[in-house]
Amino acid sequence: MDAPPRFVKKVLEFRCLADQCEDTCCVGLRVPVSEERLGRMREVVAGTPDAERLESNLLPSPSAPPAERAYIQMRSNGSCPFLDTERLCSLHRRHGEQALPDPCVTFPRIVWKWGERVEVAGSLACPEMARLLLLEEGALEQVPGPLEQVPRLEAARPLSGGPGDAYAAHAEPIRAAALRILNRSEFSIASRLSLLGQMAFRLDSVFRSAEPFPGTVAEAGEVLEALLRPFDAPEVLEMMHRDFLALEIPGGPCAGLLASMLKSRKAVARGERFGPFVHGVLVSLWGSEEATGDTEGAWREYVTRWQRLEAAHGARVEQYFRHYGVAQWLRSPFTESPSLLAYVFRLVLRVALLRLTLVGHPEVAALCAAEQGGAPEASQAVLDRAAVECFYLVSRHVEQAPDILALVKELTGVGGGETLGKALVFAKFC
Repeated sequence: MDAPPRFVKKVLEFRCLADQCEDTCCVGLRVPVSEERLGRMREVVAGTPDAERLESNLLPSPSAPPAERAYIQMRSNGSCPFLDTERLCSLHRRHGEQALPDPCVTFPRIVWKWGERVEVAGSLACPEMARLLLLEEGALEQVPGPLEQVPRLEAARPLSGGPGDAYAAHAEPIRAAALRILNRSEFSIASRLSLLGQMAFRLDSVFRSAEPFPGTVAEAGEVLEALLRPFDAPEVLEMMHRDFLALEIPGGPCAGLLASMLKSRKAVARGERFGPFVHGVLVSLWGSEEATGDTEGAWREYVTRWQRLEAAHGARVEQYFRHYGVAQWLRSPFTESPSLLAYVFRLVLRVALLRLTLVGHPEVAALCAAEQGGAPEASQAVLDRAAVECFYLVSRHVEQAPDILALVKELTGVGGGETLGKALVFAKFC
């Protein structure tokens, strides 16, 4: 490996708070164990009482891919069976990192191999990582870093896609174009998401159509360059922006769907913080946890609060969502999705859900209801705290949940104009 690893800048500064953290990553997450790592774990704990504990707390998955050959069997409350009374890992305490599955060592860092280069990004499902990535301008700049700070280099995931796939071969310029759009501060976040949808629609129409692209990888690069060029042209972006603003779409149905996603996760998610969090959001906007009342009224309240937030803290709130979008493109390669538009639709839906939870957060509701003239620094501190809670709890308990992923897949549709239309609907909610 010739090039040094590239790190998201603030990921280099991450240090686990362990028992000082307001939450624990050992509750509410699925922990896969690869076939290779399982063998090493067994070797490390062999001849100790933990050998039997390990076997009794594994959920075999023999038909799954080698990377997910087993899962840690969580307790009924969602916590890891190896979590001790001091909220620390008993396996790590007695045997060190070699006794742990790969996600336990890497989280909340995410390691990818882009060809011969390694990239390390961060997951917002950790509250400390969410603070680092959301609250400081420039936090997501990619910088070179030492190889020894790459956790579990041998477990780095390669980009998906065959050697002839245009998206896999030209992933970097496509991602770079998306990041440039996300950083176009002259447009709202909603408009930026709509521009990403338009870009994805145009690329998919060539590279994910019913007929495979007939050219070589080099020819695909030339076509991609031509398709991406308009998305760097201010006059083209301004025209798309105006067309998006002209769309009249009711927000109530979107609010109702997003509330139903939160309720469904609250019913099954484990951990002490997520349930009360969802309760507070739904009661704040709907007046009850059932969220079955006046959805149009909830939508109007959402709009009113959002306008007040933008008036008082517009730049700060824009930073949260811009950083979130950039973080997603860095932590989760779009080549993992069946199409670029499916990837963008999933991002739009996530941003819409995060907006709902931030506006519905009781502390944010109190900020919006307060009279003007309070101390800006104190108000921003409250807003920052609420944002970190929203982003890490939704990232942890909603985004990767199998039932939510299945729903998102269904909502995405068949691609093309149908999926673009849905992306624009939810982008208007943002």
